[in-house]
Amino acid sequence: MKNKNISTMTQAAMIAAIYVVLTYVFAPLSFGEVQVRIAESLTILPLFTPAAIPGLFIGCLIGNILGGAMLPDIIFGSLATLLGAVFTYRLRNKNKFLAPLPPIAANTVIVPFVLRFGYGVALPIPLMMLTVGIGELASCGVLGMVLYYALNKYKNMVFKPCC
Repeated sequence: MKNKNISTMTQAAMIAAIYVVLTYVFAPLSFGEVQVRIAESLTILPLFTPAAIPGLFIGCLIGNILGGAMLPDIIFGSLATLLGAVFTYRLRNKNKFLAPLPPIAANTVIVPFVLRFGYGVALPIPLMMLTVGIGELASCGVLGMVLYYALNKYKNMVFKPCC
């Protein structure tokens, strides 16, 4: 039991670290009204392991802090990723093509309000929902599914809990 907990914590920490690195390296794409956060492709990982849920949340939280995000973005942007990860995990036994939908929906609804009230962006909220949604579709839907197919071959080796 103890080794399983260590394995889960290690997976979560690795996912968080990868999320932070991807957010930081691709910072020009990761923030703003039009954003394609490459790190959001990792929101497919709850299909493989529940450790991805805290890993994605903590990674997003740290990535937003290091990226210089405002407090509302740090809080609500990270919560959007958490919501997406939880509902992706809940869809793990359903159709895999539905898995990107929770993070796309959560970010499409929440992030435009963060942009408006956290950053004062004056664009209409429906327009920002469209731009954020397109970015999430690219990162979660397209890149996330590419990642899914790349990892699915190795899921029993990579995401297998220890002991």
